[in-house]
Amino acid sequence: MRSIRRMVAAGCLGGVMVLTSACGGGGGSGSGSAAKAELGGGAAAGAASTASAAASGSGTAPAAATPKTSAAVVDIQPKSGSVDVAPSGALKVGVAGGKLTTVKVSDKTGKEVAGTIAADGSSWTPSAGLAVGTAYQVSAMAADANGVVATADSSFTTLTPEREAKASDNVEDNTTYGVGMIVSVDFDKDVKNKDAVAQGIAVKTDNGTVVKGHWFGDRRLDFRPEAYWKPGTKVTVQYRLKSVEIAPGVYGGVDRDEPFTIGRSQVSTVDAKTHQMTVVRDGATSTIDITSGSPEHPTWNGTMVVMSKEGVVRMQSSSMPGMTGAPYDLQVPHSMRLTTSGTYVHGNYWSNAFGEDNVSHGCVGLKDVKGGGDATSAGKFYDDSLIGDIVTVQNSSRGQVEPDNGLSGWNLAWSAW
Repeated sequence: MRSIRRMVAAGCLGGVMVLTSACGGGGGSGSGSAAKAELGGGAAAGAASTASAAASGSGTAPAAATPKTSAAVVDIQPKSGSVDVAPSGALKVGVAGGKLTTVKVSDKTGKEVAGTIAADGSSWTPSAGLAVGTAYQVSAMAADANGVVATADSSFTTLTPEREAKASDNVEDNTTYGVGMIVSVDFDKDVKNKDAVAQGIAVKTDNGTVVKGHWFGDRRLDFRPEAYWKPGTKVTVQYRLKSVEIAPGVYGGVDRDEPFTIGRSQVSTVDAKTHQMTVVRDGATSTIDITSGSPEHPTWNGTMVVMSKEGVVRMQSSSMPGMTGAPYDLQVPHSMRLTTSGTYVHGNYWSNAFGEDNVSHGCVGLKDVKGGGDATSAGKFYDDSLIGDIVTVQNSSRGQVEPDNGLSGWNLAWSAW
């Protein structure tokens, strides 16, 4: 400090010009030299200057930024590491203090689960149930009001069913059926979650035909369109029930596709009063003499469907509850079943009442020979018929067949289907 005082004092004694040069900070070589001397000069002076500037907040070097924390908090259910997770209803993604921007759920193969973020961004839900026995990874992102992003991840595994139901139906792959075909699905256990099961079975068509399902009790679900199928329609029954809980702790157990085709149109109308059957096949009409149920055992009225073509069937009066009249035990040719309760269209070789009288025990009989003949009325009709063909009976003294008796769902109005 003493040396500095001396230098200043000497400068002042040296005259006004020296004072001005040393203290004024103006231009010129003299001012630059004096400035350096006053600040102490060299590296030490530079360091001191930088430290001073930083301390005063006027320096140009930026301070390190502190990371911002998002106000958004993402919640994923189930928690990471969970096992035996239910495939339906358990997966949920939500956020507090922000809005979801991205949610990705995928299995170990990379297949993504479709889902939707709510309009307000508060939640995400899957579009359908998950697969059973499958590991999933969840990644979610959300942003708060300031755009600061929060992320969350989770992984879990769905349960492997211990109990499964068996489902069976009446169609076979790549088979051709008549225009009245109804797909009937039977379960070996009661179905409690009927809506979920109905959604797990889709009947797809190549021409846009709309098909709906109808439950008969707790174990049977039938599918049909509003009107008879259009000939040539390609149909596929798609089962996606393996991951569907049909009842508490019981899963559907099957994922498969079953394609079939609708063939030519054949609709037959039996008139019990005139004892004739009118057959309309692709617009061409023919008439066949028949005998239907007697007054004691009349045939059901209503629309029925050929359920099966069974060939020669043993028919016994002892197997029919409430059957009256002379007992019988016959090998009946060209038999095609119309109802579960035992109504058939079949060949008849023991009567001559065709076109004249109704003498059967509830079936529709066509002229035939013992063992069945290809050239007979029954033989020709049998050969020309398909499972799924329509047979409608009218003018019988019996009531209308119930819609669940065989494939008789056409007797139920579409509005009630």
